[in-house]
Amino acid sequence: MVTTTAPAFAGNLNEAVVEPAPAVAVAAPVRTGGDWTGFYAGGQFGYLDVTGKSLATGTDGDDYTYGVHAGYNYDFGLWVIGAELDYDWTITDLVAAGVTVGSLDSVWRAKLRGGYDFGNTLLYATVGYAELDSSLGGASGDFWGLGLSYKLTDQFILSGEYLMHSFDDIGNAAGVDADADTFTIRASYQF
Repeated sequence: MVTTTAPAFAGNLNEAVVEPAPAVAVAAPVRTGGDWTGFYAGGQFGYLDVTGKSLATGTDGDDYTYGVHAGYNYDFGLWVIGAELDYDWTITDLVAAGVTVGSLDSVWRAKLRGGYDFGNTLLYATVGYAELDSSLGGASGDFWGLGLSYKLTDQFILSGEYLMHSFDDIGNAAGVDADADTFTIRASYQF
C-alpha cells in the first residue's frame, strides 16, 4: 500500500491583513518669544553729538538727551513692521572756535521701523523725518538707524537704538547744515 501525504500549511486560507504604520505627527514650530504686535509707549535716555557740515558753521556740540516715544508694531511671524513718534529734550551747547554760539533744545521724529523677529529679541532698521529746535532756529531733516529690542516680559521691552541725522538750513540760513548722531537706551511698555 502506498500512502502519500500532502504538505501541511500553517495559517488560514484568507490573505494576511497588512496594517499601515502609525502616522507620525509633525510638531508645529514652537515660538520662543512673545508677540510684538501692539501699541507701546515709554521713555528714553541717551547721548547726542552734533557736527556742523560746512566750514561756515564750524559748530559742534554734545550732551545727554531724555525723551518719550510711542508707536505700533505688527508681527508677521518672522518679520515685524511698525511706526513710531518720539521726542527728545536736550540742552546741547553749540560751540564754534571755543565760543558758545547757541544751543540745541529738542528733536522730534516720525519713524518707520522694520526688523527680524528672533522671539524675545527684535533686530530692526529705522528711517524717518526729524525736526530740531535750537536757539539758532528750527530745521528739518532725515535720519536712519539700527536698534535692538529685548522683551523682558510679555509687556516690558528694553532697547538700544543708534540714529544718524542730517539737518539742512538751520534757522532758515542757507548752508548752515549739521549732522547729528544719537544713541539711546529705551524702556517701553507694550499694551
